[in-house]
Amino acid sequence: MQHHYFMRMIVPKNVKIVTLGCPKNEVDSEVMGNGLQRAGFNLVEDEKDADVIIVNTCGFIESAREESIETILNAVTVKSEGRATELLVAGCLSQRYESELRKDLPEVDGFFGVEDFRSILTHLGGTEAAHYARPGRRLLDTKNYYSYLKVAEGCDNECSFCAIPNMRGLQKSRSIDSLLEETERIAAKGIKELILISQDLTMYGWDLKSNGEKGPRIHNLIRELSMTDGIEWIRIMYAHPAHITNDLSTMIREQSKVCNYLDMPVQHINDRILKSMQRSTSSAKIRRIIYDLRRAIPDIALRTSIIVGYPEESEEEFQELYDFVEETRFDRLGVFTYSHEETTSAGLMEDTVSKEMKLERMDKIMLLQQEISEQKNKEMVNGVYSVLIDEYKADSDISIGRTYKDAPEVDNIVIVNQKVESGTFVDVKITSSAVYEVTGELSNFRPS
Repeated sequence: MQHHYFMRMIVPKNVKIVTLGCPKNEVDSEVMGNGLQRAGFNLVEDEKDADVIIVNTCGFIESAREESIETILNAVTVKSEGRATELLVAGCLSQRYESELRKDLPEVDGFFGVEDFRSILTHLGGTEAAHYARPGRRLLDTKNYYSYLKVAEGCDNECSFCAIPNMRGLQKSRSIDSLLEETERIAAKGIKELILISQDLTMYGWDLKSNGEKGPRIHNLIRELSMTDGIEWIRIMYAHPAHITNDLSTMIREQSKVCNYLDMPVQHINDRILKSMQRSTSSAKIRRIIYDLRRAIPDIALRTSIIVGYPEESEEEFQELYDFVEETRFDRLGVFTYSHEETTSAGLMEDTVSKEMKLERMDKIMLLQQEISEQKNKEMVNGVYSVLIDEYKADSDISIGRTYKDAPEVDNIVIVNQKVESGTFVDVKITSSAVYEVTGELSNFRPS
């Protein structure tokens, strides 16, 4: 994207950043927020109090695009009725569809791509503001005791259904030194849990070659990060099953700060579909890696994501996926209906499965997973678990936290029926369970 600017004085303005999509977008908004605040802008909670509204969009799949467009249109209304004088759109949707958006949304004052922080600051504050845009410098949400650490941008995988490389480019891993510096700043804010994210964590460092020698790998990075004082949990998200190594498995098993948890999106289990998806793996290999992980780390919590309704997915192929989920009993599981993306190789195929059938298949998998989740939670009753307390709800006098099995926002919760200070680890004896939550009481016994 090309932008032209002129020098001007920075006039403090109220700015509201609206963030949509995945945790990677959250990190981008935090970088943007830090730069804006350091440049003299005031960040506000309510759009109605803002002079400038920035919508950081997601354009990954159809439902995300629809949410982004709806949010932009709502911001247009707020701007027309309130004090806001500028509306800016950033992120994946803007990166992917800038020309179409410019045509269809003339009310928007500027469109910016992924990680286009300097351009946004320059647009709002002139060229003198641009130097405040510094990757790795973030305005953290001080209400949380967890923080995401984006270790790389972009992706080198060529999954047929995914448009991420078209929006975020090929993989660009960050250096270990820069990540250690950011982690030190995160820990200094009182953050207890570090959640590692990228499009594919298991490919971290493949592009960091030096003098012909291979760069560091994800297990090397985790070893260094685990030495940071103050960080007590390290959680691994987005691990491609084709790239999981014994070194990573060993690191999870042996490093006490690393949660016995792995987010490993398998997407499907049928070999024909996996090949069409260009997943670089097979049904046998996926089953083997799950077996090996559970043998090496018996209490590991495995999360996965799957796609139903991929082009030409037959009833037999869906049943194979259903049976796999039933047999494997993932601890946590998310289901997406296939989204036909015109800039992907799968987008050249005919979208043969109807929307109704996609939703029906998604519902079948989710009902099955609810049964699995309910049973697994029952198995936790009378056990004692270390729980990180995320918040206390005064109106109901309960504290809400998570075990090592649960990432924030997407997984299960633990309810403690008394006030516990947020950001603390406590031992909780589980007394009852439901589908997506367990309830417990403080225990004097600390699990080994």
